Amino acid sequence: MWTGSADAPPTARIAMLAPSLQPSERRVAETVAEDIEASIERTAQEVADLAGVGRATVIRTAQSLGYEGYPQLRVALTREVALGTSTARDDGDDTMLGTLRGAIDHFAGRLGQTTSAMTEETLERFVRVLDEAPRLLIAANGLSSPLGSDLAMRLISAGRPAEYLPDTLGQQIAATHLGPGAACLVLSGSGANRASVDVAAAARASGATVLAITSFPRSAVAELADVALVVAPIDATFRDELVHTSRAAIMLVTESVVGLLVGRRGDRAQRAQSATLAVISGSLSDDASD
Repeated sequence: MWTGSADAPPTARIAMLAPSLQPSERRVAETVAEDIEASIERTAQEVADLAGVGRATVIRTAQSLGYEGYPQLRVALTREVALGTSTARDDGDDTMLGTLRGAIDHFAGRLGQTTSAMTEETLERFVRVLDEAPRLLIAANGLSSPLGSDLAMRLISAGRPAEYLPDTLGQQIAATHLGPGAACLVLSGSGANRASVDVAAAARASGATVLAITSFPRSAVAELADVALVVAPIDATFRDELVHTSRAAIMLVTESVVGLLVGRRGDRAQRAQSATLAVISGSLSDDASD
């Protein structure tokens, strides 16, 4: 069942919940997502026939997505289409540059949905733990690994000490020794990376607070987390997310969260950033030949 913001559009909910839906419900959800405008006009029975399921499954799917029934889902789909968030621009330009522009337009068109599953309470608690934990371990593996390294550097530059170990076994060992009061922040787009799940479990067993940034609210990492920020996938279906995997939205959120932390820390963060800039300035050379 959907537990995020009531303002989250249907396609964002489908993308985030699809992996955890029953197979029959997933077929319904992806049938709807594949043709939003047609789904608005279809009855529950017509959707059921297309998905090869019973009408009751269509109704259950709508309820799993957080709507009272299929009529309410159709209304939400209508609103999403009216706001122009479910489709990307297609100007018929099939050149490489046109394709690139189309991909960027698609990303930009759905970027507003990135935070649709978040609430003020969850975000405030996440940043508070990030600020107050005496020890912070960053865990990220697979496609999320570069994000872990980048986030650790940004936090350190803001005066928030953070540990990031690229070795998966090293992450798990470090998580085992965290203990109460410490925090482990797990970055995992899928929320199902085995190494990241193991680190989260080890941190939780140690008594540490587990933070997570993921795209799927019912994933293993999200279930293990004390506080999870769910970043809506850019693509509308789980299949698209697997084929066109992107961590750009998660990177944007992590950068913005560091900005929130800097704002919370005030002068402490400003002094740390000034010290960081001084180091960077000292490493630059005026000699163009270097």
